[in-house]
Order: sequence, then structure tokens, then C-alpha cells
Amino acid sequence: MSPPKLPPAFIKLCKAVTAKRPKTVIDHILKHGFITTQELKDQYGYNHPPRAVRDVKELGIPVEMFRVKGSDGRKIAAYRFGDPRKTRTGKQAGRTVLSKKLKERLVARHGEQCAIYLEAFPGRELQIDHRIPFAIQGDVPGAEPNLDDYMRLCGSANRAKSCSCERCVNWLKLKKPEICRRCYWAFPEDYSHVAMREARRADILWTGAEVESCERLKRRTLELQKNIPEYVKGIIEDYLKTVRAK
Repeated sequence: MSPPKLPPAFIKLCKAVTAKRPKTVIDHILKHGFITTQELKDQYGYNHPPRAVRDVKELGIPVEMFRVKGSDGRKIAAYRFGDPRKTRTGKQAGRTVLSKKLKERLVARHGEQCAIYLEAFPGRELQIDHRIPFAIQGDVPGAEPNLDDYMRLCGSANRAKSCSCERCVNWLKLKKPEICRRCYWAFPEDYSHVAMREARRADILWTGAEVESCERLKRRTLELQKNIPEYVKGIIEDYLKTVRAK
């Protein structure tokens, strides 16, 4: 596929992007016309291609997905620019640059901790994320970032949140921030739904010396022919029954 003919103003906007991940996607599309998930993984090392593409969309640059044949003959996702006339401006034109000061303020309030797993992580492994997805609420241009609008997540939690959000009806159609405000992925400390599903979550991470406990749990569940969530829920329910009986 040859590179598309694009308006000069649109090309100028694309070339003005300096952040590494969206710039990688943009430069490849400008040169080749599209980029595949396989290229994002194998050529550029991005293990979560949709997140890299989302970075471009969050800059206000339209991107659309289509299917191509991969190296193994199977259909895979590919991305190209959408209609340049749909370039967003104003509130959702692009993310607010997250300053070092904002990161320091988040650490002062929450510590070096993932907001989903509630476990400590080295600072370099924690990413700042909008509590309410940027695609739904955006940022106010020029405004000082509100600390309450952001959370720190480890890479695993951030990918899980992205996958869940991008399949949510609110993300796809409704675009209502008030729905996000009651969602686990935005406010795990106080929520009423998980991506608009009536559900509750408890994400548990075993690290360091705790890993052996998890391995023992795994062996026990195999003996009982149960899975870990089922077994843990049973233990909790048995405990709550004893509490109610007192």
C-alpha cells in the first residue's frame, strides 16, 4: 500500500509529534501507508500494539483499523490514518504533558504503589494514567493538572485497564465521564461496576517471598481440581460464614 495523499496541515501536525511511541507509529504510517500489530511487536518491541496506536488517537490524530495477511497467512490488525477532517482540536486535541512535578506529587500522596494491585513497585516501573480515559474526558488545554485525575499503575495493570476500557460500551459509544467515575478501573477504592458490568474485583499479586505461598496454593488447587479464584472465593465465603455465626 502506497502512502496516502494527505493535506499539508495534517502532515505538519503529525511531524510535530515528539513523544517516542506515537511518533514511531506516525512515522511508519507516513512512510509505508499503514502499520501492523506484527510490525509494532517485532520491529519496534511494543508488546501491546493497541496502546501505541491509542497514543496517536489521543493526540487528536484519526487512526482506523483494518485487516491484512500476516507472515503466517493469518489475518492480523493493521492501522492507517483516518479522515484528516476528523482531526480533533480543543479539549481532546492532545494529552497534557505530565510534568516531573506531577509525578512527585503523586508519589507524595500514594507512594511508589500500583493503584490496582496496591503493591510497591520501583518508580521506573510505574506509569501515570488518566483515571477517566483521555478518550472520554480529555484534558483542559493550559490548565494545571488536577492530582485527583491521575493514578499510577504498573505495566500489567495498565494493560489490563486498557483492554477492559477499550471493550466497554461507554468507551465505544456513550463517552460519559460520570460512568467512568463509578468504575473499578478509574476508582478501585470506591466503585459500583467494572466496565459497566455488575461485578467486583480483587487483583492479588504475589511478589518476593510470597511467590512460594502462591505456588503452594496452585498445587493445592490442582489436587482439588479447582482453579485459584474458585478456591480463594470458597475460603473467603467459609470465613464470612463463621463471622456471621458469631
